Amino acid sequence: MSTKQCIRNGIFLGAEGKKSLIDLTIPDDFKGSIILFMHGFMGYKDWGCWNLVENYFVTLGYGFCKYNVSHNGGTIENGIDFSDLEAFSVNSYYKEYVDTSAAISWIKENALPHHSITLIGHSRGGGMALLQSSNETISAIVSWAGISSIEKRFPTGDALKKWKGEGVKYYLNSRTNQQMPSSYLQYEEFCMHKELLNIESKCTKSKKPTLLIHGDRDTSVPIEEGQELAKWLNTKLHIIKNGDHTFGSKQPWTNEEIPEQLLEACEMTKSFFEKIVI
Repeated sequence: MSTKQCIRNGIFLGAEGKKSLIDLTIPDDFKGSIILFMHGFMGYKDWGCWNLVENYFVTLGYGFCKYNVSHNGGTIENGIDFSDLEAFSVNSYYKEYVDTSAAISWIKENALPHHSITLIGHSRGGGMALLQSSNETISAIVSWAGISSIEKRFPTGDALKKWKGEGVKYYLNSRTNQQMPSSYLQYEEFCMHKELLNIESKCTKSKKPTLLIHGDRDTSVPIEEGQELAKWLNTKLHIIKNGDHTFGSKQPWTNEEIPEQLLEACEMTKSFFEKIVI
């Protein structure tokens, strides 16, 4: 496909001025709307099928931008593997909120003239997208398997005390077999910005056109969280039958086709965009 503009592994300044990678593709038949895609926890812009998702929407005439959150553990030299565990350890929801604003500003400064920016967020990225519901720059929001609460992601009781006492806890990355460190500073930063990071509050006040999609076999973010979001937004939850958390996609993805459930999510999103005429 020929393009008007194509930036691969560009650099934007995210939270705390940290450099991170960003992509932008605008097709020849550009209709004027740019989609900003936001990945989830332990994810990155080139994970699994995200490049195929980009191609899907670019083929329809949308501009498409995706980025690595600044403290996801990747580096400018290697945006796929997690070689900067120090950065990962202090990543936080607040930093990712700042990253979103920085990516939006980068689009405004670097993209060809456009009339709208919309958000698609997956999982944790879905929560980040919903937090932008009062942002006048954004025309619409799509949440794929999005989280409904940040606070629920943190331990409570003795587990929280243990985390505070030890200063760090670890998550196993099954793809890389790394023990991914998570500093207690993340929780402290959340507490400092608790009101700003309240997804329920943002949703109940939102007047932004919003599409919610969730798989009925999601074991990472339960479908009940999607139902909560639908209640707060007073909208319908669109359910992908037999859909898991990533709608059938995985890393690495070697097939040239989008898996059936993810394609269904893309088609639902396409129809939503067409109805609101972005």
